[in-house]
Parts: sequence; structure tokens; C-alpha cells
Amino acid sequence: MTILKANHLSHRFDYPLFSEVSLSLATSESLAIIGVSGSGKSTLLHILSTLLEPKSGEVELFGNDIYTLKSSELIALRRHDIGLIYQAHYLLKGFSARENLEVASILSGEGIDEVLLQRLGIHHVLEQKVTELSGGQQQRISIARVLTKKPRLIFADEPTGNLDAQTAEEVMHIFYDYVQEYESAMVLVTHDEDLAFACDAVYRLENQQLVKVK
Repeated sequence: MTILKANHLSHRFDYPLFSEVSLSLATSESLAIIGVSGSGKSTLLHILSTLLEPKSGEVELFGNDIYTLKSSELIALRRHDIGLIYQAHYLLKGFSARENLEVASILSGEGIDEVLLQRLGIHHVLEQKVTELSGGQQQRISIARVLTKKPRLIFADEPTGNLDAQTAEEVMHIFYDYVQEYESAMVLVTHDEDLAFACDAVYRLENQQLVKVK
């Protein structure tokens, strides 16, 4: 089943960023987008994930053209079906780690997965304020918060940027296992080509074009 389909996307700011970008992603698949800084990787991710409307082209998520949906429908899609993970964690700073997870649990109606917390190595810091945690711990809390709501599609922009190499690899295995277990899918933006090529498909954004390299 096709979860994500993009057709002939183009975007620009004060200069052309990319044009005629097309891709698709099916259930239980992962896709990586690589490219040099400034090539437009994060902008493309924002377009695919409902956050930025392209200058031209269309994006379908779960069979719906997302930029024709009502605002309330987009909000519901983001709350229940899409998981957004960034290198900046955007945690609620006045809350403990557990309270951040509880907010995601309440909004989505899904329970907190204790096995996931063990695998991420954060089960022992849940009562601490997020401001007391290291950058790597905050990043893993952020990842747990997103996966708590059981999204059907994960968009991850440099999700392991604050992690050491070994932890980054372990976290990526958690993503891959999640995609298979829940018949979800993932779009990953990364500078790390080793991580990228572990995905089912890899695209490089260069010279304003998206080229499939795996």
C-alpha cells in the first residue's frame, strides 16, 4: 500500500531550490534523502510532512492530497498519523521527561511503551526535568514521545545528530523495527550516508533535482 506519493514538486525562496521532484513510499518501507547542506533536504521534508506548501506539485498522504485538506483535517493528520522528529527536540522544558511522554499519550490515546524506553536507555531518567538531561537523553525522549503516539508515517530530520555513533545505530534499528512491527513507513533526512543506505531506498538532492541512488 502506498502511504506517501509526491508528484512534480518544485519550490524556491529567493532562488530555485528544486524542481520536478517525485517519489513514493509504501507500507513497511524506509526512504532516506541525502545531499549537501543548503540543497533543500529539510525544505522537501517540510513539504512532504504538511508543514510547507510547495510552489507547484502535489503530495498525497494515505491517499489524500494534503494541500487540499481543511485545517482541522491537517491537524488531525499531524496528531494521529504523522510523527515528526528533528535534531532540535522541542520538548516541554518545564516538564519532566515522563510528563512529556504523558502529553503525547493523552493526545494520541496510546499508552507509553516501557520496552521502548528500555531500548532507548531512558527509563531511569523519566522523573528528571528535561533541562537536567544531556542533549542525547533529550533527543531520545523526543524520539520516544513521537513513537508513543504510534504514527503511521515518521518524518525524521537528522534524528541522531545529538547521539554518538553507537547510540545512533541503535536508535535507527528501533526505527526500522517500528516500521516493520506497526506496518508504518519512514522518511529520513541525514548527512550520514551509512545510516541512509540502511534504508530501503536512498535519494540524493543535488543540482535542484532528486536522484534515486538506491
